[in-house]
Amino acid sequence: MADNTKIVTVNPATGEEIAHYDTYDFVQVNEILAEVDSAWEIWKKEDLCHRRNLLRRLGEEFRSDREYYAKQMTLEMGKIRREALAEIDKVAMYCDFYADKAEEFLADEHIPVAGAQKSYVRFEPLGPVLAVMPWNFPFWQVMRFAVPNTLAGNVTVLKHAAEVTGCALLLEEAFKKAGFPENIFRTLVIRGPQVKPVIESSVIRGVTLTGSVGAGSSVATICGRSLKKSVMELGGSDAFIVLEDVDMDACAPIAFKSRFANNGQVCISAKRFLVHEDVYDAFVAEQKILVESLHIGDPLLERTDYGPMSKLESLEQIERQVKESIALGAKLVAGGHRLDMSGFYYAPTILADVTPDMPVFREETFGPVMTILKVKDEKEAVRLANDSPFGLGGNVWTTDIERGQRVAAQIETGSVFVNSFTQSIPALPFGGTKLSGYGREMSSYGIKEFMNAKTIFVAE
Repeated sequence: MADNTKIVTVNPATGEEIAHYDTYDFVQVNEILAEVDSAWEIWKKEDLCHRRNLLRRLGEEFRSDREYYAKQMTLEMGKIRREALAEIDKVAMYCDFYADKAEEFLADEHIPVAGAQKSYVRFEPLGPVLAVMPWNFPFWQVMRFAVPNTLAGNVTVLKHAAEVTGCALLLEEAFKKAGFPENIFRTLVIRGPQVKPVIESSVIRGVTLTGSVGAGSSVATICGRSLKKSVMELGGSDAFIVLEDVDMDACAPIAFKSRFANNGQVCISAKRFLVHEDVYDAFVAEQKILVESLHIGDPLLERTDYGPMSKLESLEQIERQVKESIALGAKLVAGGHRLDMSGFYYAPTILADVTPDMPVFREETFGPVMTILKVKDEKEAVRLANDSPFGLGGNVWTTDIERGQRVAAQIETGSVFVNSFTQSIPALPFGGTKLSGYGREMSSYGIKEFMNAKTIFVAE
């Protein structure tokens, strides 16, 4: 039976233990929640300009000590060094983005109506919000939520993935270093079974979760019973459509990046590559060349292009999906096996001639496996793209921009990128449909998810 009183973090590149943490007990959690609630009563009244300035200082904190923060995520979840540094840089940029947009995003919305001298919508913070976050982007996914909500006047309580407990505590430290008041951002060092009473606490006004469908369903159920607002980002199985008029020189490296970035562990990465039969062989050949060029090794080294998976369970899941799909007829082009290295390394893998009945098509492949299917035309590509319970993102590649937009309009997802890889851009809303969840993060949409849209009507 799992010991819920302890958390042990492990370096996935070596399999060695990094640190041990005692989880917070019921009394400690309730004390933190009480402190957070008290802090919110003051924070919600703070001048917007002051909150904005503190966000800028938070961005500077991440820039000034980027190596320190990046190293922790590399040690805890295996992200290669340059990607870890890029994640910290993106967090800093994100702080600046919302600081720049503060007045615009939070301004009253005036709506003239008959009989009113003045009528408008005022956006007010809800209160403390719980964030249940995964390990694959330990800083970015937390800050994607925390930055706009802190600016809005909410306060954040974080339950991070156990694998990145050190990162979770560094996030709390960063807020303090930037000069935020105590308890505006707090980390709870707790296990999954301890989350339910936190959600049910009268202190918590809303919950955001990024994770699996199972975790999202469980948390959403508790939120529903408690009548609390929730936002769910539950991963995906994005389709990457390559039409016959593609510019292969432009497409091939982006397709490769889309699948193997972050060691293949990205919710919005392309996972099902639907390639027109006229360019199918060329696409497969290009991907094989790119996979074989990867420098695999210690994620702390600058020269490393590809590191370990985050944990043994993830490796075993990918191993099962690949083996079962090959048994059903998938063609192994590259990889398909564990690497003879310490830690949790799985060879970057390409499977061609995949069919919709295979696990690598039907399930989310959260690891370094590129799944390639041959399609005869645009219509079949769209049908297969939508033949998934997920609906997070997608890609369409064609030299005909009008055609690309026409195809994109038919894809049942939260976003589609034409001639680009799927990415989270601060100015654009991010989120999914179907089993990929609901609600939006980022942009003006994201900052208002956990705000009260209060109507104020002044009679003539």
